[in-house]
Amino acid sequence: MKHAETVTFGGSGFDRAAHIRNDPAALEAERAHPRAAALLIWRGKPMVTGGDAPQLALVPMQHPLLSSGLGRTVRDPVFLGREEDGSPLFACDISGWEPEGQDLSAVGQFVDPSLQHHPAFPDDCVFIEIRRAMTSLSPRDAELMAMAKAVISWHEIHPFCARCGAASDITHGGWQRICPACGGHHFPRTDPVVIMLILDGEDVLLGRAPSWPDGMYSLLAGFVEPGETLEAAVRREVFEESGVEVGEVGYLSSQPWPFPASLMFGCVGHAKSREIKIDEVELSDARWVSRSEMVEVFAGQHPDIRPPRHGAIAQFLLKNWVADTLD
Repeated sequence: MKHAETVTFGGSGFDRAAHIRNDPAALEAERAHPRAAALLIWRGKPMVTGGDAPQLALVPMQHPLLSSGLGRTVRDPVFLGREEDGSPLFACDISGWEPEGQDLSAVGQFVDPSLQHHPAFPDDCVFIEIRRAMTSLSPRDAELMAMAKAVISWHEIHPFCARCGAASDITHGGWQRICPACGGHHFPRTDPVVIMLILDGEDVLLGRAPSWPDGMYSLLAGFVEPGETLEAAVRREVFEESGVEVGEVGYLSSQPWPFPASLMFGCVGHAKSREIKIDEVELSDARWVSRSEMVEVFAGQHPDIRPPRHGAIAQFLLKNWVADTLD
């Protein structure tokens, strides 16, 4: 697919400089670099500036807040890599900070419209839920946000060794955990998910989960199981959720999805049957929708279907299908 990497959170060519992660002296030199900076994460939300056109608000590594130990699980900066001019970038968790008198009621919910402001920074620097900002970000900022949120979220839920249960230590600039008791090595987790553009002629298969807002439909999706190919996962998930049988399957595009740490594999599949029989636990509805109807959906003129979320790979694939630009 020609436009595959233009999807939100698609690659921006950022240099992760992974070769120095296991070199403590080199990492310390990066932290001491005069242009070293950090993006801040507070309870999964990055700090941005710019109002309606948000961009990452990078903070110099020498800022006094970064030595105050505000991380709940990740105390030290995570090394992200280097900018094109060689400037090192880090991610710092400050989730231990407790905002006083600020709205925290929606933090952690599926839709979080709240903004939090730390008094150490200018008034236009706020912590924002990534879903609110992702469609306005530059490719570089989007990649950095996805990377930082995913790796810090992994540390928060993996503080102990999965082999023996002992507390593990963060190493390799934040990209490994090693157990001092049994020697186990643990790495940030990425969960593979297939999301499927299932076609039958000029129709596409859409579904909606029971918990979604009224009218919201999307492509069917599901986790890849151990020992399973992407193609097999597409066929299994579609049949389990909708009863539709799928034949030929192809790959289109991928998207890092840091909610919390998935990699979405966008696939196209061709239906062998049309009859729908939904799994009511997974879906509240599924239907075939024509290309002309999808034009109405994206124009906001369809009577009962709303498009997938802006920035999601489902919308990206559907828009390219409607525009006949999948190749």
